[in-house]
Amino acid sequence: MQWKHLPIVALDTETTGFEPFADDRMIEFAAVVFSWDDDGRIVTEDHSWLLNPQIPIPRKVTELTGIADRDVAGAPLFAEVAEEIHSLLRNAVTVAHNFPFDLNFMVAEFERVGMMWPYPVAEIDTLELSKKHFPEAPKHKLSDMSKRLDVVLEGAHRATNDAEACGRCFVELVRRHDVEDDLQALLEWAEGIGRPPGGGPIALHEGVGLEFVEGQHANSLIGEHPIELAWMAKARVRHDNGWQWRYPESTRQWIRRWLRVRGTGVAIQSKKSFRAEDWVLDSCNSVEAP
Repeated sequence: MQWKHLPIVALDTETTGFEPFADDRMIEFAAVVFSWDDDGRIVTEDHSWLLNPQIPIPRKVTELTGIADRDVAGAPLFAEVAEEIHSLLRNAVTVAHNFPFDLNFMVAEFERVGMMWPYPVAEIDTLELSKKHFPEAPKHKLSDMSKRLDVVLEGAHRATNDAEACGRCFVELVRRHDVEDDLQALLEWAEGIGRPPGGGPIALHEGVGLEFVEGQHANSLIGEHPIELAWMAKARVRHDNGWQWRYPESTRQWIRRWLRVRGTGVAIQSKKSFRAEDWVLDSCNSVEAP
């Protein structure tokens, strides 16, 4: 699949705090859509909303963002714009700086209105790109990355400004590294996450999420069983001509990338051999004391 024919959506959120699954809420969401015109020039289209969080905005947040309670008093609830945001992201290459932060707030907001994160074609974190391509840099904030790439960032800590700077940093890195117009090549270069390979042991089910389709955890969300994922990345089966991988390289590569980017870290650190007995018990499993 050629990714440059897809919309590139750089997104950012402003929030009341740092706890998306507790009491904090989004107060602003922005998505800047990047595309190439026929002459190879970048064209952008902005989408942004102030959102009513239905809770007071802390003073520190107002000082940082300039967004006060009075600004969001008449703003829509997330539920009123959720479908539009979902449609923007669903078939896009999505980009964010510190993607897990924005992702967790988006997931929580979608869940509250009975919707699922749209699982875009690709999810790419420019924070990780900064660490990868500027390993000696002392800081990797969006403002620091923007300076290194000669990208203008005015009015930081407002969602539209941050999203546009993030997207332009991504586009500039892609240009400098001459990334191939192939989705898998992009994901490998950016260490991003795409949708799982079709016909494999993991599938994206509408309204549910990423699930195992076989084995002891069939119909369970993959995020609940990182140890199973780690096993799948290493699993082999014996044939007449010797040991072979149980799953194709495309599946194993997807799992390894998912564990690096979205996994808890537990499974990644578990260094196990291919011996069956090494996979019987795991120190992460607890048992009830008699």
